[in-house]
Amino acid sequence: MLPFPAHAGRPQVQQVGFDRIELTRILDVYGRMVAAGLWRDYAMDFGQDAASFSAFRRAAERPQARLEKRPALRARQGMWTLFGEAGQVLKRGHDLAGVLSPIERRLLKAVE
Repeated sequence: MLPFPAHAGRPQVQQVGFDRIELTRILDVYGRMVAAGLWRDYAMDFGQDAASFSAFRRAAERPQARLEKRPALRARQGMWTLFGEAGQVLKRGHDLAGVLSPIERRLLKAVE
């Protein structure tokens, strides 16, 4: 079997993405936020430097939350960053679960 040839004359561009475990974790939180009525739509963007997952309250608005994976920052502050609706950094870290914790806190409800 022959490998599929690359485009002649063009170098192959590497793309950052989410692996299966990361995407499962992200979509699990997204599904629970949809069930709670807080989110309705999402978008994913895969680029050369970063991959991002954006969650929207309504499709026509800015994302309410954006999770970004930048492998180049792995050795520094961590490759995961959670941005808020206004673009502010809510959390950075090396662990996906820790970075998603501010979103999961919204799902907790006080029980009397």
